[in-house]
Amino acid sequence: QGEIKASDKPQVPPQILWVGDCTIATFGNFSASTGKAKSKKTFNISAMVAAAVTNSTILNYRASLPEGKRKVLYFDTEQSRYHCHNVVTRIYRLANLSMKREDKRIKFFGLREFTPTLRIALIDYALRTIDGIGLVIIDGIRDFVYDINSPSEATKIISKLMQWTEDLQIHIHTILHQ
Repeated sequence: QGEIKASDKPQVPPQILWVGDCTIATFGNFSASTGKAKSKKTFNISAMVAAAVTNSTILNYRASLPEGKRKVLYFDTEQSRYHCHNVVTRIYRLANLSMKREDKRIKFFGLREFTPTLRIALIDYALRTIDGIGLVIIDGIRDFVYDINSPSEATKIISKLMQWTEDLQIHIHTILHQ
């Protein structure tokens, strides 16, 4: 099943997000942003999400998600509800969306109070029950493991990301805080 033959003609995965002419996101894959505290990782991701929600260019990000895969799910594992709300409103402002009503193209979840095991289960449930997902943001991927130095836990979560992206043909972008 895993054999790849030279005679195969695999399809190019749909590209959905670019910085300039450089592709940074395709369906069936995942990516990561990493950096020190207060290095503007969340602001950067906010611009990425705003571009994806509007299928337009926001700051340096250009997005083109196909019809039927235009929803963005954003999971934050460490910030308070107040700070998560600040992120959502920043995305809405960057995307020029009305603050008076919820936009159905984006769903934001704060998972701070849950255990790593429950966080994974909640995301798995959301991914399998919400239709039309194209892009998923996980802000705080470290919070999916109990021991950051455990190779087996790291392998489990990476395997889960690979399974989700392959099975659902979505792109997951994670943020790893240093």
